[in-house]
Amino acid sequence: MPEAEKPPVSEEFDQDFWDDLYGSRPALWSGDPNHHLVVEVGGLAAGTALDIGAGEGGDAIWLARRGWRVTAVDISTVALERAATHAAQAGTEVAGRIEWLHQDITEWEPPEGRYDLVSAHYFHLPPPSRRILLSRMASAVTPGGTLLVVGHQLNEHSHVPEEYFFTGDEVQSHLDTERWDIVTDAVAERAVTDAWAQRAGADSDDHPSTTKDVVVRAERRR
Repeated sequence: MPEAEKPPVSEEFDQDFWDDLYGSRPALWSGDPNHHLVVEVGGLAAGTALDIGAGEGGDAIWLARRGWRVTAVDISTVALERAATHAAQAGTEVAGRIEWLHQDITEWEPPEGRYDLVSAHYFHLPPPSRRILLSRMASAVTPGGTLLVVGHQLNEHSHVPEEYFFTGDEVQSHLDTERWDIVTDAVAERAVTDAWAQRAGADSDDHPSTTKDVVVRAERRR
């Protein structure tokens, strides 16, 4: 793959980085909900949800269609504006169930014990910031609620430093075993559907790619 075709890399994934990336093309992602969200959450009763790193809104809109009231957080104003437009196109009932918040997830503190579902997919942060975020996410789950954390598994095609990746064991290390039950702890394969992410997969650009993800779903005991 020519160097010019690689996705941009930054040691600091700040607002400028993400605004520039989202602004570089009409759509960065497919618009579909993340595969593991559908698999892990599809059978849950609707409640309140916190979507960390909401991007262009695919997950938040999918949840809202199913009756969830969603707080969707992202650092990029470009992504949030695009997401709000997509939600409006889905109808006033769906759009009315979503609150869009412009926040840096490395600094923002969600309210404790507020959400029936806290979900975060594919965030890559240096270890100190990641540890803080994982702890805050766990604290934001209400008793009886669900935490879903998904990340890319490190592979030879990765474009960010190795320490920006996490394992299932690391996620579980932030969960008190007396208060949490682990439902899923897996490295799961999925098809890559959006063009930008497909370039990071193991296959050529001419064929559908697959990739492996770290998936942890935990339930907080009542």
